Amino acid sequence: MTLLWIALAGVLLPALWLLVLPMRKARRWHDAQSTFEQHDTAVEQNVAIFQRRLAALDAAHQAGKVDQRQYDEEKLALERSLLDDTATLKRRPLKSPASGRWAVPLVMLALVVGSVVWYQQQGAEDDLVLWAIGQDVREDPEGSQARYLERLEAQISEQPENPHLWSTLFSLYRETGQMDNAVTALERLIALEGRLPSLLAQLAQLRFFMAKRTLTDEVQALIDEVREADPRQPTALSILGIHAFDQGDYATAIDRWRRAVANVEDPAIAASLRQGIRVAQGRMGDETPASAGPGVRVSVSLDPALADQVDGDDKLFVLARDVEGERPPLAVVQGLVSELPMTVVLDDRAAMTADAQISQAREVRLMVRVSPSGQATPQAGDLWGDVDRVEVGPLDGQAATRVIIDRVFE
Repeated sequence: MTLLWIALAGVLLPALWLLVLPMRKARRWHDAQSTFEQHDTAVEQNVAIFQRRLAALDAAHQAGKVDQRQYDEEKLALERSLLDDTATLKRRPLKSPASGRWAVPLVMLALVVGSVVWYQQQGAEDDLVLWAIGQDVREDPEGSQARYLERLEAQISEQPENPHLWSTLFSLYRETGQMDNAVTALERLIALEGRLPSLLAQLAQLRFFMAKRTLTDEVQALIDEVREADPRQPTALSILGIHAFDQGDYATAIDRWRRAVANVEDPAIAASLRQGIRVAQGRMGDETPASAGPGVRVSVSLDPALADQVDGDDKLFVLARDVEGERPPLAVVQGLVSELPMTVVLDDRAAMTADAQISQAREVRLMVRVSPSGQATPQAGDLWGDVDRVEVGPLDGQAATRVIIDRVFE
């Protein structure tokens, strides 16, 4: 905290100096103005001009060049002009250079008090305390995670409304396996920050694993709330993928995990999801749940000549469309270029709507598109490949139809 007050003082001192600076120059400015006023001859010059013009008017009147009416009018105009010129030059007496000095200390005091009060209301003093605790534990030879957690728990009564404290506690409780405490900390964080999809997804994840990877009503309700606000939320998609994997629905698990990988930011989590996808692909093999119905198995690969035009994180779309191209896509599976070569299953579980399903068609056109922009609609520069008129049939024992990405969309 000493460093905090030193920093505040470092900011306030220049501001206080700017308040004092005019006082230091007040005497010099007063003397300069006084000297100017003493040597200012503007009034005398205006009077001399008036007198010359009045003398000329008198001479013209005496010579009969100006009658009495004209003389009176022009003389009145000269007098008014003199009054106008001299009225603006009247000056009030200069005040003492020490006048008003008493207000400066009051303004300085108000500035200091106001700054301190504002910082206490809007600043991050509580977060600095948390940072200092972390520094103390890291620098302590006997410091440990348990010690850090103990110090943070002591701050709960001091900072009950600090979301950063609860966020840190949540992470530590989760890392140390204290799941009940982790839930409590996360629920408190949600109460402070609001029902953000990312926080609700983490709560659903905790509840899911605490229920031994069971999609309970509470977990499902949380996931539904998350997906309503953010359908691409990766944590919620990961949970759904795990649940599908445990149920033996490997195609759905792969689809959910691919969607999660496409939106996750943590490289470690993305790598874990890709590993899960590979395991699910290996387990899926040639076996397809009987409930899947008719569909198409697709083997996707990239032409080596186009390898330098894509990145491993570019999105990949595998679609089945009706041959005439008049209906919405009948099935869509997303993935990443880094997963190529890959084999996917297009069946009714990959349908976009209940009114457009692959089981409703006898033949489909397969299209595969790589989208560096991540857009679902084709963009110039996308890479793609297709195969026309592929028969839809039972997936059991069906050979995969090979689609090679070998063209650039213009």
